[in-house]
Amino acid sequence: MMITTMPDRRSTILLVEDNPDDELLAVRALKKHHVANEVVVARDGVAALAYLAAAGERAARGEPGLPQVVLLDLKLPKLDGREVLERIRKDAATRTLPVVILTSSREEQDIAETYRLGANSFIRKPVDFDQFSESIRQLGLYWLVLNEPPPDTLR
Repeated sequence: MMITTMPDRRSTILLVEDNPDDELLAVRALKKHHVANEVVVARDGVAALAYLAAAGERAARGEPGLPQVVLLDLKLPKLDGREVLERIRKDAATRTLPVVILTSSREEQDIAETYRLGANSFIRKPVDFDQFSESIRQLGLYWLVLNEPPPDTLR
């Protein structure tokens, strides 16, 4: 199945992941399922927020800016995923941006905390590549094709 977005929608995926192996698996799984979206990788929380700030400035000028979805790991250097999520939700420019937690954490506290902070979804990274690939396929289908994002006027 080929997953593509509508031409009038944002087309970037922001993957916030510090583990090079998990980054490679996610990108490989997206390509395997023909996700044509550009994937921008931030390897720590500070880099993710810097990218979003610059993207928000571009969007304010009417240029392509914010990603269609953020795939956010929790355990990150410099600034952890919870803090990144909290800052995304506090900023009017990114408040409604879909954020999917994509982590290996099995802690119930992490699930509860990230939803309390405003996560749109929480997905555990499966260890097996085929399971991980299927998770990415379903994630792409929902967030990139089926989900209707809020109008830009809400940002």
